[in-house]
Amino acid sequence: MKKYIPNSLTLFRVVLVPIFFWLIYYSQIKYHYQWATFVFIVASITDIFDGLLARRFGVVTNFGKIMDPLADKLLTLLALIALISEPMKMMSIYVFYIILFREVMITLLRHYYTLKKIYIPANVWGKVKTTFQLTGIISALVYYSLLYPLIPEYHSKFQFGFNIFFWITAVITILSGITYLSPKERRGK
Repeated sequence: MKKYIPNSLTLFRVVLVPIFFWLIYYSQIKYHYQWATFVFIVASITDIFDGLLARRFGVVTNFGKIMDPLADKLLTLLALIALISEPMKMMSIYVFYIILFREVMITLLRHYYTLKKIYIPANVWGKVKTTFQLTGIISALVYYSLLYPLIPEYHSKFQFGFNIFFWITAVITILSGITYLSPKERRGK
């Protein structure tokens, strides 16, 4: 039974992606930004736990290998699109393009390395990148859904601060991508 928990969490996160999308972009319900923020935070927590439990129980499945990163990337990119769009505008579109380019290139490189039976373990830069991205997204969503309605006159200052933070995140994203260009090979058996 334990071996199904990580995949169940991944599947739950996959289901949360369209719910987040609907809440952030199309919903007319009251407090839809607050609900979208809640859904994003829950999805982020399930991402942490499905990885921890998969390692703890020694469960690695093809479903998890494919769906876990796909759900993560979709959720993150949808949130980033919200942050570059009206009414939020808390991140430069160029930062979005940098992050998108890095994600596409690394996905293609990982696929190429897998075909060559070269396995690249996660490194510290990838973890730092993910931490910065999630911290920035969650902070921006919490600000916009909870604080902005109370202090709209300070929105331009918050926009400026989030823009700086996301440019720092873009630099870290680039550094994390560079580490994949010349991997220390670990060939599979």
